[in-house]
Amino acid sequence: MSNPYEQDLDRQGANHQPLTPLTYMERAAKVYPDHVAIIHGGRRVSYREFWERSLRLASALAAHGIGKGDTVSVMLSNTPPMLEAHFGVPMVKAVLHSLNTRLDAAIVAFQLDHADSKILIVDREFSGVVAEALKLARVKPLVIDFDDPEYAADAPYPKGERIGTVDYEDFMASGEPGHRWSMPDDEWDAISLNYTSGTTGNPKGVVYHHRGAALMAYANTIHAGMGKHAVYLWTLPMFHCNGWCFPWTLAVQAGTHVCLRWVRAKSMYDAIADHGVTHLCGAPIVMATLINAAESDKRIFPQTVTFNTAAAPPPEAVLAGMADAGFAVTHLYGLTETYGPAVVNEWHSGWDALDKDPRTAKKARQGVRYAALEGLTVMDPETMTETPADGETIGEVMFRGNIVMKGYLKNKPATDEAFAGGWFHSGDLGVMHPDGYIQLKDRSKDIIISGGENISSIEVEDALYKHPAVASCGVVARADEKWGEVPVAYVELKPGGSATEAEIMEHCRGLLARFKVPKAVIFAEIPKTSTGKIQKFVLRQMAKES
Repeated sequence: MSNPYEQDLDRQGANHQPLTPLTYMERAAKVYPDHVAIIHGGRRVSYREFWERSLRLASALAAHGIGKGDTVSVMLSNTPPMLEAHFGVPMVKAVLHSLNTRLDAAIVAFQLDHADSKILIVDREFSGVVAEALKLARVKPLVIDFDDPEYAADAPYPKGERIGTVDYEDFMASGEPGHRWSMPDDEWDAISLNYTSGTTGNPKGVVYHHRGAALMAYANTIHAGMGKHAVYLWTLPMFHCNGWCFPWTLAVQAGTHVCLRWVRAKSMYDAIADHGVTHLCGAPIVMATLINAAESDKRIFPQTVTFNTAAAPPPEAVLAGMADAGFAVTHLYGLTETYGPAVVNEWHSGWDALDKDPRTAKKARQGVRYAALEGLTVMDPETMTETPADGETIGEVMFRGNIVMKGYLKNKPATDEAFAGGWFHSGDLGVMHPDGYIQLKDRSKDIIISGGENISSIEVEDALYKHPAVASCGVVARADEKWGEVPVAYVELKPGGSATEAEIMEHCRGLLARFKVPKAVIFAEIPKTSTGKIQKFVLRQMAKES
């Protein structure tokens, strides 16, 4: 017998459209055209202007032949062009690739080549490293310079030379503010490309789709508690998972983006007090910067500010300090492959009455799935069976749903491995508690998260092995009050070899981005198994005791 609900009820344009976050901005610009969308220094951009500039960018890109499947790369700070790129690039069905501004030239060149970048927009702050990358890269994109007129007089870094053939504002002026933008053909179409830190070699390109970005924007609005006209301070780099999708999120409630090029205490407090900031995101270093700021830099503000952090659970003392300063901390967890945070430590008011130890234990957990995530569990990766929800049995944390990546660009074997058994394998080891909250216990890929940046211990070890005196080495994380954790290196020298800590660190600086350089080098015999495998757990214990 046929299903009556399927008879003469066809999917068509009138009743089915692809999900995309682009429509959120279109609505905000029509409903609140005069509301301030962006604050950048002394500049104020209304939603009407934000929308028109995004259309101009789309128009200019189209005029240069950019269309579906083309990659537009950007090396930008948290400035208006980065926000415009999040809308203008996908408006022509192209894919936005946001480069990590802290990477070295070799990795930037690899990403440009792997993404086959057609256009590259570069902030002059980063023109030096990009110029070096372009010398190494195979691709020859059209390079556009962004010369920020709001660049602070007391900037910690000087502007670099122009390296492009056109200025960003001139490029924008060539576009039409009434450009007819294009919906994606399918919500499964790619909207952005983000690269992992590269745990065992070159980084992998994580592809997001319009559907996931649209749903993540709704989920962020819910889990961050963003009301109408929320004011968001950009302390989280927008190159991190597209700023956890908050560039698209703010349009849902017609919120205001407060741009911030450098995370400095006085700038943050001034923005919070002067602009009525209600939300911000960041790593432990941002919390430390706020609560440890000089009294002369601090400002009093009447509103409680929601601070979303996705690093290790903040200690009680940090949470207390943040509360005293006017911040309410929300603990999140996720990966590049899940559009940023997809797990939230949903707090129950009754837990506030618990004694310190059980309350701290509750706060140490990563939490439960976002509303936009369909599945979150802990499994034995070999048998693909769920571990007991006893808070003790360790398995691999796995995700399933619409805010899981499309896959890895040009890397089917890695995609198939990540999705084996119908779940996304995070590589993180954890437990499931009886109430359904997960808690991480270890990182199976030996990733060190320092100040919100992912550092591959394998990449650092590879650099160490290039020193002629190094026989064996192991890099692990050591807890750090300021950065959350930092890399430390244990080095065993070759017989007759000699090197100082300073020499090893200088050697690493020539091969790695500065934030990846070990903060300490300890010369010791490296513990190994009978088969010669380095015992990382012993090194972690040594680092913990040092």
